[in-house]
Amino acid sequence: MATCPAARGLEDDAAVIPFGSETLILTHDTLVQGVHIREDEDASDIAWKLVAVNLSDLAAKGAEPLGVLVSHMLGEDDQAFVAGLHEVLGKYDVPLLGGDTVRAEGRRVWGCTAIGRATCTPVPDRRGAKPGDAVYVTGQLGLAMLGMEDRGSGSVADLAYRRPAPLLSLGRSLAPHVTAMMDISDGLLLDAARMAKASSCTLALDAARLRPLAPAGRFEAALRWGDDYQLLLTGPDGLEARFAVTKIGIVQEVGQSSLLLDGHPPQEPLGFSH
Repeated sequence: MATCPAARGLEDDAAVIPFGSETLILTHDTLVQGVHIREDEDASDIAWKLVAVNLSDLAAKGAEPLGVLVSHMLGEDDQAFVAGLHEVLGKYDVPLLGGDTVRAEGRRVWGCTAIGRATCTPVPDRRGAKPGDAVYVTGQLGLAMLGMEDRGSGSVADLAYRRPAPLLSLGRSLAPHVTAMMDISDGLLLDAARMAKASSCTLALDAARLRPLAPAGRFEAALRWGDDYQLLLTGPDGLEARFAVTKIGIVQEVGQSSLLLDGHPPQEPLGFSH
């Protein structure tokens, strides 16, 4: 159905549209109460996360945000939602361009479309990993997992869960040097498998390199937990000497499994499927 080249076969984080001398990046995400967010989530945090997860998709394309459009399902906490929206837009200097509001029964649903401008071409794609590349990840894994268990404490983990920080600046710096890049929203293992499948290769990950990035005693869970919004990327050896990334594996010719952990396919489930 999505036959336009800009859609990238619906296998990427965003659409990439040449527009005159510029390249536009468009992405859209939906949050559903009880699926992506808890039933008792504070509305200001919902607004923050709604925008942040879309900006994270722009970060994976190395894009500069131009604006967002937001749809909001009205409720008793509208003022808190607006306050959170104001905070996140101010934090990342992103204008609100429009959107929609609706009142309805049942689970509440929110949507956001983010528009960005590519800062380099070709725009990073999750389909570009090739044998011989190194595999890298930014930041820590599993912080949001700990944060959900520690909500409201104000800790680093709590904020990682409630108010994720899209890596816009780092994504722009990395973009000219990567062969593939995507953000981690549904767990490292699941998203790595998606990159491998899109690139028709195998990502072979090294547990010894990954273990220091995960909370003590929670390694397996941290690899499968969503909401990290770190960047997963492939590229030449040596990127860790220039950027805040950790080498976690290599790209191999496609084999029987698209994903290996210490030489073996990791046990299912790989992450958060929805």
